[in-house]
Amino acid sequence: MSEPQVKGWCPGAWRPMATGDGWLVRVRPPLGELTRTQALALCEAAERFGSGLLELTRRANIQLRGVTEASWPPLMAFLIEHQLVSDSSEAERQPQLMLAPAWQAGDATHTIARQLQARGAELAEMPAKVGIAIDAGAAPVLRDSPADFRIERSADGGLLVRLEGHTLGTAVTDAEAAVALLIRLTHWFMQSGGAAAGRMAKHRAPLPAWAVADTPPAPPGAKLAIGKHEGGVVAGLPFGRVSAQTLRTLVASKAVSALRVTPWRRLLIKQPGAAAMPALDEVIGQNDDPRLVMDACPGAPFCQQASVATHSLAERLTEVDAASVHISGCAKGCARRQPAAICLTGRNGRFDVITDGRADSAPVATGLSESDVFIYLESLGALHL
Repeated sequence: MSEPQVKGWCPGAWRPMATGDGWLVRVRPPLGELTRTQALALCEAAERFGSGLLELTRRANIQLRGVTEASWPPLMAFLIEHQLVSDSSEAERQPQLMLAPAWQAGDATHTIARQLQARGAELAEMPAKVGIAIDAGAAPVLRDSPADFRIERSADGGLLVRLEGHTLGTAVTDAEAAVALLIRLTHWFMQSGGAAAGRMAKHRAPLPAWAVADTPPAPPGAKLAIGKHEGGVVAGLPFGRVSAQTLRTLVASKAVSALRVTPWRRLLIKQPGAAAMPALDEVIGQNDDPRLVMDACPGAPFCQQASVATHSLAERLTEVDAASVHISGCAKGCARRQPAAICLTGRNGRFDVITDGRADSAPVATGLSESDVFIYLESLGALHL
């Protein structure tokens, strides 16, 4: 089997990516929010032009799977008509904006995001995977979500701009100053070799004198909890996946006003008044469900490079006694870049077992079937059959 190919870019709507089950089309909800009408339109799009399967990404995007070369043009026309995608491919080249999902209209996160949208053309043209997190609530909640530039609260309650890979940030006076500094830093990033580094965390150039990082950020806050939430309800999705039919059921009520997408396999369903957790097979109602934290890539047959199915095994491994579990269809390890306590990597249709490592680390056992995996994990004391 050939080595997995790292493509170096993320799929979009204007630039879909070929996978094992067709093209992958990624939609970026503006400010992380869809109106009820848009959410229902997205369900229709997934069923008419794709496989009917939707996925949440770690950057709070939504992916449609199973799109074909023939269905992509009418899909794009449909998405543009419902204002789910810009009619200009240039808009998709701007860095991804990810907002703390519980933002309120007029608060700091919302204000900064709107200002940055208005000045988006002033950002430097950067590598495709670069992203920006707007996380200006009382306590940052996107600390573990992938981003290169961050606007957060400081420990003393002010605003700061912080670059990924740097513990401290640069204090600013207000939202306008934060946006101006962030824009200036994107140009510094590119002028100081950012194109070669690709991501801020890999960029080794010293910070400029006009952006001294000496201000500690506020301690991180908690992710949105499953269940009732101010103004609605938070629903969890197993491994971040949901069928269009189930999503339609979640937002069908006319009392639902909007849908917020999070990077944590959760949806915030905006619904004034009391809202109960929907009782659906594809919806998680408990915060401790391991399918919210276990990392599993799509696997075969959804990915061309995967040689094993991943989600069926992941569903059976919810009782694994380990701090972190990663199931990867190949050694590329798309679902998790950090080491995991237990990592199962697909190779030639079977599994390698890696402990305290990544998908491409040296295995402690190789060539295992699914049944062998259970027996081996039991021998490690990580599973009790």
